[in-house]
Amino acid sequence: MKSVIVGTDFSKGSYVALEIAVDIANKLQTNIRLLWIKKEKKLLSGEQLETTEHLAEEKLQQLCDKHQPDMKHGKIEWAILSGKVANCIAEEARNEEAPMIVIGTNGASGFEKYWMGSTAVRIVQEAPCPTLTIREGFDFHKKLEHIVVPIRVNANSRQKVGPAAQMARIFGSQVHILGLLETAQDALTLRTYLKQVEQYFAKEDIPYTSCGRRYENYSKTVLEYATKINADLVVINTEQDRLLARLFLGTNAQQIVHNSQIPVLCIHPEDIGDIAR
Repeated sequence: MKSVIVGTDFSKGSYVALEIAVDIANKLQTNIRLLWIKKEKKLLSGEQLETTEHLAEEKLQQLCDKHQPDMKHGKIEWAILSGKVANCIAEEARNEEAPMIVIGTNGASGFEKYWMGSTAVRIVQEAPCPTLTIREGFDFHKKLEHIVVPIRVNANSRQKVGPAAQMARIFGSQVHILGLLETAQDALTLRTYLKQVEQYFAKEDIPYTSCGRRYENYSKTVLEYATKINADLVVINTEQDRLLARLFLGTNAQQIVHNSQIPVLCIHPEDIGDIAR
């Protein structure tokens, strides 16, 4: 059975990530693979490193014991890995044929600030599947009711629609289609794209709204709209296919991952995996 990969640093943000991952795993009928990546610290003695790892083992097992009763189909297993965080998580995702990686992005614990800033970006870059990033402070007790799906005139923009629909099914969400227009000459094409996306959600019986905006700064416009409607998730493309994204994530995607206060689901074009099925 495949596994949803969850990275943890034992911060509140990573705990929220695990709770959301349980809902996703139940819907996709998968296991969960819970990972903690250790770093060798030169200033720590061998005994201190051993103590830290032992404490991590206890915490990982406690998390598995706590959430296993909520798993309807699969099981939660944990592992401790050594190396660079992004590389370890991506490799484990490949090994587990993961439909999704779920991580917290603002960890601040006694272990390590693993998921902040550039590390979260590198995880998205390396990921072989969609990656859901969740900033610490997100209120998990507020249901994921509203999902923003930005659509603009480019070849890959509509590829995020399938994964967005799957997330809407998992959480019973309403989708908010945000048409983004940069130049007037693209207006007709954008209307065509929006109509296609609207028809898709209607066919899938997923409630939706649709509106348009002119933009100069893509990421700012998307995040301002998401804040205005009190959204719970933004679904974006990385703007590059997986090979290129490993070298350069794309300015817009990077800014959204860095700055969004709500969860972000990042999709590599043409590499959407099982989540879209």
